[in-house]
Amino acid sequence: MTEAHSSKTPAVADIMIVGGGMVGSALALGLAQQGWQVVLVESSPLAKLQAAAQPATGVDDFEPRVSAVSMASQRLLEGLGAWAEVAAGRHCPYQTMTVWDAEGTGRIEFDAAEMRAEALGTIVENRHIVRSLFNALEASPATIFSGAKVAGWLANGPDGEGGNAPGICLEDGQHLRARLVVAADGAQSRLRQLVGLPTREWDYDQQAIVATVRSKQVHQYTARQSFSRTGPLAFLPLQADNGDEHFCSIVWSQDTLEARRLMALDDVAFNAELARAIELPEDSVEAISRRFAFPLRQRHAMNYTAPGFALVGDAAHSIHPLAGQGANLGYGDVAVLLEELKRARKLGLNPGDALVLGRYQRRRKSENLTMMAAMEGLKQLFGRDELPLRWLRNQGMNWLNQLAPLKNRLAAEAMGLRD
Repeated sequence: MTEAHSSKTPAVADIMIVGGGMVGSALALGLAQQGWQVVLVESSPLAKLQAAAQPATGVDDFEPRVSAVSMASQRLLEGLGAWAEVAAGRHCPYQTMTVWDAEGTGRIEFDAAEMRAEALGTIVENRHIVRSLFNALEASPATIFSGAKVAGWLANGPDGEGGNAPGICLEDGQHLRARLVVAADGAQSRLRQLVGLPTREWDYDQQAIVATVRSKQVHQYTARQSFSRTGPLAFLPLQADNGDEHFCSIVWSQDTLEARRLMALDDVAFNAELARAIELPEDSVEAISRRFAFPLRQRHAMNYTAPGFALVGDAAHSIHPLAGQGANLGYGDVAVLLEELKRARKLGLNPGDALVLGRYQRRRKSENLTMMAAMEGLKQLFGRDELPLRWLRNQGMNWLNQLAPLKNRLAAEAMGLRD
């Protein structure tokens, strides 16, 4: 059942966001704080989104979906007033990161201390970020439609039926219109499909296996990533509520046939292979949660905007998880769209103005394409096994590791920290 959480729902809102995940809820909060009339439409019940976190003492207590939040994304959430609740709960900053070639000798080590930074990033369970954002949204003037599912798209209507404002039709028959509609409804965006924005996409023929593990060794607040020919494996540090540092979230991307073989193993056999892949003794992984596997596909919208409409986050772009940048790219979209709409409000422009949306698309599309090309290049680089290429790859990693200024510059770019 759809629930509207507001004293009054506007006939035509300024801006409507469809999708209340980490990206959509952050955008809605920021726009409400700017003074826009905001409507947020989310398919999950509000009670579920705001449910208190349960203590984590074992591998099954952590949510399998986590994000490596960059410093730039953290600053965005701090500016929205949502980070304090995240920081007060379960999260794990990491100070160092080690990346190596599992089939060679190449290795790069990043250290926050070298960059005079508190951390390289923070590993947070996605639901904790969403809960913090929705708690802040409830105290804002935004209207929240929870438990609401989109049934159709309403193009610009004639005067008397929403003016020139586009909108959506909900499954319960309600029509909602706004001068700007933003789709933040994920990689399989229903709104993107309804509006008819085409995408360029391809299947990697890989699956990502995700789970939470407990190991004998403490993680020492270090993120570790090993690259092999069939895919990368990341160990991302987690911290239990009691401070236990033996937990990690894993993301193991493998060719589809290999991923299926791994998923078919029992926990004991899987844990042994996992430990070998991350170069630990075979008995290092003591426990593992339920494993999940999902197919990997790169997808990029050819246009982020249409009249009165915009895409953000995974609805606009989804990339290989090998560098953990998906959520941060989405928060980059949010930061730029907030800047452009703040500027539009000062100039008295319609939030759906083509000039406003054009500036947003130009600023984000090039940056997202650059990151996507870099991720594709890394995947291809480590997916090749020719001896000369492998030698060059390892020499290059070791060379870069010795050039602290260049290495730290690359790390700052990944953190979203620019001069």
